[in-house]
Amino acid sequence: MARSDKPPAGKRIHGSIAEDLGVAIVTGRYQPGDVLSGEVEFSERLRVSRTAYREAVRILAAKGLLESRPKTGTRITERSRWNLLDPDVLAWTFTAEPSRDFIRDLFELRMVVEPAAAELAAERRTGRDLARMGHALGDMERYGLATEEGRAADRMFHHAILEATGNAALTTLSSSIGAAISWTTRFKQRKRKLPRDPIPDHRAIYDAIADGDRAAARAAMTELVRLALIDTELAL
Repeated sequence: MARSDKPPAGKRIHGSIAEDLGVAIVTGRYQPGDVLSGEVEFSERLRVSRTAYREAVRILAAKGLLESRPKTGTRITERSRWNLLDPDVLAWTFTAEPSRDFIRDLFELRMVVEPAAAELAAERRTGRDLARMGHALGDMERYGLATEEGRAADRMFHHAILEATGNAALTTLSSSIGAAISWTTRFKQRKRKLPRDPIPDHRAIYDAIADGDRAAARAAMTELVRLALIDTELAL
């Protein structure tokens, strides 16, 4: 078969290679410490150019999954070095059955970050912030969380809260928090419908932030994350 760098289904070929390797790593087909076969052998086996393979390795190295050293080759790194909050790494992890510990770790992160963010948002939100939250909440109600549009609106709702804090460091967590929310929501629905409607929980957060009630905003977000963890554990 002739070698081709034509992107499959519109994707750049090195991105497709990185995704395939990334899934293999985070789902355990490759173990930390394993050494990948040489560049020439690997690229020939995949029928891709060596340039595409090297670019895929660079992508995964940037996410902490691989390291390449002269003479020792390309090695799978220890899990402690993986950027588990990278949206791609999260997506790859959820292609298989994520562990209960991993699910709980994500929700512990959310429980640390989001209630405090909601409290700050209640104090600092602007009219523009409230408009964005309200628009996202409306789309969640319109489309439902079983749809991609509804899940995108959910991500936007939580992103708007982080932005409303006015804290640039918190806002940088938005893509990771949003990816965690999106993938756990998908995961909860993989075998059945959502066990309950979480939109009223989001409405309670919005109302508390709109009222400028810091304590109520923190409490409402804490309850949302708590119930979301229970729903997710039911799907395990």
